[in-house]
Amino acid sequence: MKAYLALADGTFFQGLACGSHGEAAGEVVFNTSMSGYQEILTDPSYRGQMVAMTYPLIGNYGTNPADSESCRPQAEGLIVKECSKTASNFRSSLGLSDYLKENKIVAIEGIDTRRLTRHIRLAGAMKGVISTEEGNKEKLISKANEFRGLEGQDLVKEVTCAHSTEWNELPDNEKKYHVVVLDLGVKYNILRSLEKRHCKVTLMPASSSSETILGLQPHGVLASNGPGDPAGIPYAVQTVKELFGKVPLFGICMGQHMITMAMGGSMYKLKFGHHGGNHPVKDLATGKVSISVQNHGFCCDISSLPEKDVEITHINLNDQTLEGIRHRTLPVFAVQFHPEAGPGPHDTGYLFDNFIELMKTNRK
Repeated sequence: MKAYLALADGTFFQGLACGSHGEAAGEVVFNTSMSGYQEILTDPSYRGQMVAMTYPLIGNYGTNPADSESCRPQAEGLIVKECSKTASNFRSSLGLSDYLKENKIVAIEGIDTRRLTRHIRLAGAMKGVISTEEGNKEKLISKANEFRGLEGQDLVKEVTCAHSTEWNELPDNEKKYHVVVLDLGVKYNILRSLEKRHCKVTLMPASSSSETILGLQPHGVLASNGPGDPAGIPYAVQTVKELFGKVPLFGICMGQHMITMAMGGSMYKLKFGHHGGNHPVKDLATGKVSISVQNHGFCCDISSLPEKDVEITHINLNDQTLEGIRHRTLPVFAVQFHPEAGPGPHDTGYLFDNFIELMKTNRK
């Protein structure tokens, strides 16, 4: 079956359907990872976006329940050069195409993803539509322009947990620290990274008040990753701000956005975002360069940060954008990249150990 991809600026592609039949709209971005497509699809931070994979062959090792980063796929659509018809992996329980169909994710293959990626790099991430139902170019371009976009939208409310939830994947694991995760769209591997470091993990909805969180008497709070525009969730910024100085606080991706804004920093939208598992970041304290996993379309304006309160800890070596901060006097730090990997390198997992040390020091 034929499928079509139309961008809001009039760019048009014809390919073949490799997922669910239907139509989907979203912001089209590209991801430079060579593998990890299931983790990418199930990352809540991709809510509202359609992902184009730059690697040409996707799906060759299938899918399985263990590799999901949330309860279901969150991306609006998938764009690939070739979707493998064969899954060559003993862990595979379902081929990628069948997985997409089962989860009602519209996908297109057989287009020039290199051309698409180059176009996005030049023109920026933009609104788009994938359809297996409508082939009229003008109609699809019009539909792409009608998509609400991400700016100003609160997509976190669509992916956060509905109520307080205990994460207990390792029930016999000794729990030394109680960490409350402010769930802005958390990935499972963040929770696993905490639990394997002997943390009892409690997820709280993004709308939770600071009073409710502190009422649980946590040793630390982690503000998680999440989708959309940080300006769309001022309530979470307020909650984070009220936690300053009362409990050790660690932010990841959207969590860094919340901490940054709570410190007085301002945000802006990146031209085409950072999406992939090969982004170099430099730790300014040690000079060490790590390869990181990233997935964000917004970034903090470094010049907006109050120098008397905030120290910059990490910088992206590709474009010199902000990747990490910490408060100079309070137990608060955050990074823009994903130290939990899933998918990608494990270079920056030490940040979870730093969080543990911060909670340990605060208990003394």
